[in-house]
Amino acid sequence: MLSSFGITVSTISLLLSLSLLYLSYYDLKLSNNKISKKIYKFAFSQILFTFLSFITLIIAYVISDFSLINVYENSHTTKPLFYKISGAWGNHEGSLLLWINILVLFSFLFLILNKDKNKNFKLYTIIFQNLLISTFLIFLLTNSNPFSLLYPIPTEGMGLNPILQDPALAIHPPLLYLGFVGSSIYFSIALAALITKVDSKSLALTIKPWVSVSWTFQTLGILVGSIWAYYELGWGGFWFWDPVENSSLMPWFLMTALLHSVLVLERRIGLYSWVIILSILTFTMSVVGTFLVRSGILNSVHTFANDPSRGLFILSFLALMVFSSIFIFFKYAPAENKTYKIFSKESFILINNWFMVFFLAVVLIGTLYPVFLDTLTGQKISVGPPYYNFILAPFLLPLLFLMTSGPKHKWISSNVIGIFNIALFTSIILFFVIFLSIKEGDLLLLLILLFSTYLITQTIFDFYETFKNKNINLSRIISHFGFGLLILSISLNQIFSVEKSFNARLGDEKNFLNYIIKFNNLETFSKNNFKSVKGHFEIVDKKNITSQNLTPEIRVYNQPETITYEASINTKLFSDTYLTMSNISNTDIFNIKFQKKPFMNFIWFSVLLISFGGILQFLRFKKRV
Repeated sequence: MLSSFGITVSTISLLLSLSLLYLSYYDLKLSNNKISKKIYKFAFSQILFTFLSFITLIIAYVISDFSLINVYENSHTTKPLFYKISGAWGNHEGSLLLWINILVLFSFLFLILNKDKNKNFKLYTIIFQNLLISTFLIFLLTNSNPFSLLYPIPTEGMGLNPILQDPALAIHPPLLYLGFVGSSIYFSIALAALITKVDSKSLALTIKPWVSVSWTFQTLGILVGSIWAYYELGWGGFWFWDPVENSSLMPWFLMTALLHSVLVLERRIGLYSWVIILSILTFTMSVVGTFLVRSGILNSVHTFANDPSRGLFILSFLALMVFSSIFIFFKYAPAENKTYKIFSKESFILINNWFMVFFLAVVLIGTLYPVFLDTLTGQKISVGPPYYNFILAPFLLPLLFLMTSGPKHKWISSNVIGIFNIALFTSIILFFVIFLSIKEGDLLLLLILLFSTYLITQTIFDFYETFKNKNINLSRIISHFGFGLLILSISLNQIFSVEKSFNARLGDEKNFLNYIIKFNNLETFSKNNFKSVKGHFEIVDKKNITSQNLTPEIRVYNQPETITYEASINTKLFSDTYLTMSNISNTDIFNIKFQKKPFMNFIWFSVLLISFGGILQFLRFKKRV
């Protein structure tokens, strides 16, 4: 019954999308200046039926309806209710349905929130958005149907990947999808603006809130995913340049560039074509990330839903989308011949954009090179942190400098002397205080410390100026302060981190540096869907004369049969103590991994500040409008 209902409402959603395409095209030919009420009614019906299809799938998971292949392959009767619900999008079919729901949501919101916009501009936006919706609905119904039936009906399911059995599953994918898929609306807006020849100011005012919203969600999604990987996968760090991690980061670079470019488009009527290109590329890179994750070509612990045939569809769609966008751009893009003074806010923003594009290129090459090498030669390699750190770290210096000095410049032209101010000299003093306390670190890392301190100091001075100048962009100040704090925290984390791996039996004691690690006890217990072996360790800090107890686990899940290694983390304000253990087969010996990770809380908090800046940017825009 749920299968039939789910397929029916999904099919109706497709028919409504096709109807909106026809109605919008027909309405373009009418001479009136208002959009037909039918379009609003069909759009409301579309979001209603699309939402119903998603709710139907969730209900199937809640009641453990194993007549659906999707539920059978990704759920189990012993799974807690929370993971039954969140598990509905922890797979390819369910996540695709969530993707479509967000596509429809953004399309509907654009329609009802832009009633004062040019009629043809709105209609073309709806047309492009529904072309995307229709394509993915056809893909869902023909190739990735979450409501496909299984016969005979099994009495039990295969279960959900244990790594996904985490509260973050309820937050991380929806946040990322709101970022990923949110970029579709300004992709559609950009193409519609080209065709209808919308002016720079109108384009900037239309596109800016959507960019702010998607960028904020993408940032939060990356943050939650990073925290999830930190405590679940046993990596012990904030970022490991995993290919699937990279797929979420690449569109973020373009979103960041676009967010800054819109400022120029809004104020100086420049970078029109560049904004269009970035809007197209951002959604394109979102689809590229989707292809990489779902095609099965990437080797990653994050890749839970992959199928080459599905990847081929996404690749074909990607190619069609790219070529169509290029055609529309070259046919309708206006000629631009605008120059900028070297020392002006426009120039600094443009240079910032090129840094973002460069970072994207580095990450994209690092992600795809192993794939191409494997395809051409059969050689399997992995590109890890050394590659990214070696190439990207030096370019952080000019980026930090631009982020600090750029906002101090005026539009059109400015004086280079303006960059040398009290904030710079204050940061130099603070840097030497930090330097004297650490007494180590290579030159590049120390310079990054200096420039991040400069950025932090300057934003603090800028914050005090807000009390005298109400035109100061508070969202920019908070986001830039957050980014400076992020780089500073990462640098200090790299300098002060301690790591030690060793083998131990119950009762053993390990001494190294200022620490004593005592393996005191082993505890075994069972829960509904897994058995656990929990180690009890005492960590003694000889320098500070303190001790703490940590309890890492080895879990054996019964459905599916999987072993996971759960980290035990003692979090304090300035430092995390991180401990994992794994068993050595057929022995009573365990491999213990101890890590001291300073400033982790500051890393997470700094990204929250960056995201909060995006929220303020959106609210600031709405207030101006």
